[in-house]
Amino acid sequence: MRCPFCGFLDSKVIDKRDNPDLSATRRRRECLSCHKRFSTHERVETVDLLVQKKDGRREPFNPEKLRSGLFKAFEKRPVSTELINLTALEIEQEIRKQNQTEIPTKTIGEMIMRKLKKLDQVAYIRFASVYKNFTEVRDFEEALKELLATKAKKR
Repeated sequence: MRCPFCGFLDSKVIDKRDNPDLSATRRRRECLSCHKRFSTHERVETVDLLVQKKDGRREPFNPEKLRSGLFKAFEKRPVSTELINLTALEIEQEIRKQNQTEIPTKTIGEMIMRKLKKLDQVAYIRFASVYKNFTEVRDFEEALKELLATKAKKR
C-alpha cells in the first residue's frame, strides 16, 4: 500500500478491524520509510446489479430502496430495527447469489414476500397490497385466505 505522506510502497499493518456487518475491513498501517500512520478500508468489489422493472426499464439495484420498503411494511409492528436490517441484508445476499447481472422486480418481490410471510403476517399483507397492486377489498380477502390456508397447513 502506497504511503499517502511520502509515497513509499511498503507499510505494515498495526491493527485490523472488521465492520459489524462484515462489509469492510479497516486496517491501520505504518509506513516503513517515514513511520507515519494511516488507515485503509478494504471492501469486496461487487458486480453492478440491474433491476428490470415491469415496464421494461432497468435501474441499478439500490439496497436502500429494499430496506425502505421493509421499514414501511413493518411500521408500528413489534419487530426490531435490527431484525429489519438483517432481513434486508439476507434478501440482498440472496439476490446476489442468483449470479446474474440483471434481476426482475418480480423475483425480488417474491423473495421479500417469502421472508415477510415467515416474520410478520401484517407486514406481509401490507407489502402484498402494494406489490400486487390491490385495488379492491376482495384482493385483501384473497390474500388473507391464502395466508390462513398456509398457516393451517403447517399445523
